[in-house]
Amino acid sequence: MTENVCIIPARMASSRFPGKPLEPLIGLPLVLHVLERCRLCASIDRVVVATCDEEIRDAVEQHGGEAVMTADSHPGCVDRTVEAVDNLGLGLADGDLVLMVQGDEVLISPIMMDNVINAFEASAAAVVNLASKIFSAEDHDDPDCVKVVAAADGKALFFSRAPIPSRYRVDSVPMYQQTGVIGFSNAFLHRFGNLSRTPLEMIECIDMLRTLEHGYPIQVVFSEDQTIGVDTKSDLLRAEAVLKNDPITRKYLDIAP
Repeated sequence: MTENVCIIPARMASSRFPGKPLEPLIGLPLVLHVLERCRLCASIDRVVVATCDEEIRDAVEQHGGEAVMTADSHPGCVDRTVEAVDNLGLGLADGDLVLMVQGDEVLISPIMMDNVINAFEASAAAVVNLASKIFSAEDHDDPDCVKVVAAADGKALFFSRAPIPSRYRVDSVPMYQQTGVIGFSNAFLHRFGNLSRTPLEMIECIDMLRTLEHGYPIQVVFSEDQTIGVDTKSDLLRAEAVLKNDPITRKYLDIAP
């Protein structure tokens, strides 16, 4: 039986929002919301926060979670995930799933995670990336929001910080953002760690472009539910407002009605 492990990469030195993993939302640090929500997924056998910061490790462990230390030199979250799997010594088989959930994906739900896991198991794809619906033109135009377009079979065509597909000629286009919820086969995750960084990856600052530029397909799973990757203070406030009314939040946090 495949063992499914969830790795949550998080670091304090975010260029756009330093210290965000420990910023409180409804009294609980951001990264601990993500940890608790990932723990609710029954399909996951183990959830571990991967970090280069002792403050994050201490917060996770004091909360009763598991953390693993990694280097502070990784160019992206996937590279941090590769080291975390190695440092944990999990002994995973090549086909075992490593589900990476970035530490700022505060609206992650068990259903979203299950959808990625199911697609991974059904398609035998080496990489499965969750994409969620964009509900406003403002977010579609926001370079902090990474957009994705896919072919009819769900294979990713491109990721960009530009608004793709363009609304230049058509008012209403399908708008989806890439989320930091990506399932990897253990074998491909380590192959990714050995791939050289690529021009479009560095131009767009999107590490999944490294996969496409080296010729490896990515299966996209589309969700109509809202997600918020917290990149700014305004994202944090918007996410907190959603969390207060989210029934999933009440499964791990006592919120006054």
